[in-house]
Amino acid sequence: MINVPDGAIVSISSHVMRGRVGNRAIVFALETLGFTSWAVPTIVLPFHPGHGRATRLTFEATGFSGALADLAGSRWRGEIRGVISGYLADAAQAEAIAGFVTALRAENPALIYLCDPVIGDAGGLYVAQETAIAIRERLLPLADIATPNRFELAWLTEKPVDDNNAIIDAALALAPGAVAVTSAHAMIADSIATLFVDDRQAILAEHPLAKNPPNGLGDLFSGLFLARHMAGLPIAETLEKTTASVFEVLAHAVRAGADELMLEKDQQSLRTPMAKVGLRQLMHPSRRRKRQ
Repeated sequence: MINVPDGAIVSISSHVMRGRVGNRAIVFALETLGFTSWAVPTIVLPFHPGHGRATRLTFEATGFSGALADLAGSRWRGEIRGVISGYLADAAQAEAIAGFVTALRAENPALIYLCDPVIGDAGGLYVAQETAIAIRERLLPLADIATPNRFELAWLTEKPVDDNNAIIDAALALAPGAVAVTSAHAMIADSIATLFVDDRQAILAEHPLAKNPPNGLGDLFSGLFLARHMAGLPIAETLEKTTASVFEVLAHAVRAGADELMLEKDQQSLRTPMAKVGLRQLMHPSRRRKRQ
């Protein structure tokens, strides 16, 4: 088990009645690793819209921002050590979250904020463009860590991501100092990769590719990554264990033919994954310049 610091992580994302996406994945991951979590829904759905018609239960902007302001002004606000944001229902929510993080940081500059910019995938944007722009302009500049997929990184930076060198350059152009890019280019056949980039290093984690994966893997990754980072694990170990956990959970769901992640049956995989993940250091631009 990891050494869990005192305090709470506020998780702000979608909530589904059935399934393990959004906050249903993030909160489960945080609490399985021993963290106290406060869950803030951005929208409520009966299930992931990919399963079919899903009625959206939404929050009006004043109520959503007011609830976050209540948390930021509450007598328990000093317990908050971290914030994670995922899927947003509209652009106004980005503004409210920005105000929330800013208010908390005024009292606790050490607060860690992870922004998972959930805006789209290879098929294009699945949020309104104004929401994606608000995430780029209001939330990413406040974030310590971002966890975009390859499409999201390209859209947010307007840079090519055709190979891992291009991904590294685009990640360094994104506002947060640390970026973990899911769906990066694997160097092993029939594999998929996550590429971590900060101002000093670029580390690629690879695992075998699985066909027809259930939804929620990005949410699960972001929750596990933040938890292990806040527990003080070295970044390479954080990346390796998080990737291994996600792969084990994915493999179990695919093997069972499940249409959702089975996190309640995979708690051991979240805590102490056994899957082998290939790690390799890639050439960082700072080292490229030194060699020129």
